[in-house]
Amino acid sequence: MLDLTGKVAIVTGGSRGIGRAVSIMLARQGANVAFLDRAACLVDDHTKGDVEALGRRSICVGGDVTDPASCAATVEETIREFGRVDILVNNAGITRDDLAMRMTDNAWAEVINTNLTGSFYMARAVLRPMIRQRSGRIINMSSVSGQMGNAGQANYSASKAGLIGLTKALAREVASRGITVNAVAPGFVVTELTESLPDNVKDGIKAATPLGRFATPDEIASAVCFLASDEAAYITGQVLGVDGGLAMM
Repeated sequence: MLDLTGKVAIVTGGSRGIGRAVSIMLARQGANVAFLDRAACLVDDHTKGDVEALGRRSICVGGDVTDPASCAATVEETIREFGRVDILVNNAGITRDDLAMRMTDNAWAEVINTNLTGSFYMARAVLRPMIRQRSGRIINMSSVSGQMGNAGQANYSASKAGLIGLTKALAREVASRGITVNAVAPGFVVTELTESLPDNVKDGIKAATPLGRFATPDEIASAVCFLASDEAAYITGQVLGVDGGLAMM
């Protein structure tokens, strides 16, 4: 069992799917958890209660990662409530899929602003307190789409590839302060989004995946918890693929 007792984590997009699984897994390992989520009501009704049922403390800040003021306010509220911030999980993300020739300016901008720029805003907001305490873990949720590209997802693939570049640049900037920055790159995961895919599409994805199945949200959460732990103290600037071998190189 990874021991995160006494650690304080901020998770963006914790209302459902991977973000919810990450939040509960962090709490199970001992961390208190703060949230920034547009669906704050869902976090309050579900994830926050599950975290507190594990004996951990939790707060939820309603807001949007695309708003730098919301990101700064979340960090400030977390420090006010818990006294520190040790872990940031940049999980909030959206899709607006379409072929590039049909993709609207708004569809491009929304995805880049949420998935990439929002992660930058949150990372920037936590860096000063982490630098002061000379420790911290930042984990960015990239994707196999950011490594391989995916037809119909030029915006999403670009945002997730950008997160890999952001991860490596930040890792070089803050390593001397005891802060590690890594990315997790999931493949296809059993969520509400993938459950709605036609059976033939799901079968094709499984056939292309060496392990022959989708991941569970908990399998992604376990990777995040490892990178957040002391056991991963000498790992930084890396992309941990949790994709069943889909992007094997």
